[in-house]
Amino acid sequence: MKFKQEDVKFDGYGLVPAIVQDANTSEVLMLAYMNGESLRRTLETAETWFWSRSRAALWHKGATSGHIQRVVDIKLDCDRDALLVSVVPAGPACHTGARTCFQDQAEGLEGRAESLADTESLNNSTSLGELLDELYALIKRRRAERPKGSYTTYLFNEGLDKILAKVEEEAAETVVAGKSETDQRLIEETSDLIYHLTVLLVERGVTLAQIRDELAMRQGEQDTK
Repeated sequence: MKFKQEDVKFDGYGLVPAIVQDANTSEVLMLAYMNGESLRRTLETAETWFWSRSRAALWHKGATSGHIQRVVDIKLDCDRDALLVSVVPAGPACHTGARTCFQDQAEGLEGRAESLADTESLNNSTSLGELLDELYALIKRRRAERPKGSYTTYLFNEGLDKILAKVEEEAAETVVAGKSETDQRLIEETSDLIYHLTVLLVERGVTLAQIRDELAMRQGEQDTK
């Protein structure tokens, strides 16, 4: 369904939020605002124009930096008060020089929400051992392929020190959950810890078979005592 400019519901200041998204990767690049004139120019030129609330002026993205955004598509949301602008960027979207303005992660969510997103393709295995094998294989693929937007990719790109810091953090949170929180919280924190431990094993090149062999040897030693 097509929309016309008059279909857009501008707010009391005559503005509408515009979420700018990379047309190729679907990565959210920035949030800006458009008024009627900037939307008209965007539609006419197929390049993004916005209204600067701080300067109270129109601005053409990339006019001075050269980092223009070629518009591929614009969608209007169901309430008709927000725009989703798909673009092909010619450079960074953020004034800091970063590709996207959305870089900082909410504290406390990175270990859970993003690791869940990275492991959502795991099959419903019949045993914990099979699930761990699938998890290890998935994380190993992430290390090799480094897909954008993946939390596992982020960990591998940051390096061993970051991975170790996350293992330490998740271990501490598991201890707290084990001492004073619900069984469900303990399950969640243990799952986070296992995920980050698996990332560490892959980074160091240690296999689950080696862990299994060590545990089997220890069990054999205990049985002889």
